[in-house]
Amino acid sequence: QVQLVESGGGSVQAGGSLRLSCAASGYTYSLSCMGWFRQAPGKEREGVAGFYTGGGSTYYADSVKGRFTISQDNAKNTVYLQMNSLKPEDTAMYYCAASYGGSCRGARVLSRREYNYWGQGTQVTVSS
Repeated sequence: QVQLVESGGGSVQAGGSLRLSCAASGYTYSLSCMGWFRQAPGKEREGVAGFYTGGGSTYYADSVKGRFTISQDNAKNTVYLQMNSLKPEDTAMYYCAASYGGSCRGARVLSRREYNYWGQGTQVTVSS
């Protein structure tokens, strides 16, 4: 079992920044990939950023490229999402996700189907 706890959400004005954190506990050593997703009211959950834990590239949704950065601190079992130049359309509930046994090949790290562990979410609200 893996537990994920997000933090760092809040309300900011457009152009501002936030850093989300995802603390992972449990059997984290066997995870295939980790990612951040978001879901706005009335919309489907979409992949924002993700990476294969075995190394390689990180992947981002086109809408956040150049503004968001995903990173990890292995010593703390924590994954971060640095969000800069925030826009009102970034407003959503943000979820951390972890995959055990997923293929996690390439851009599949942005697919919900790869993940079987989810955090409870943290709300991000960006005002214009």
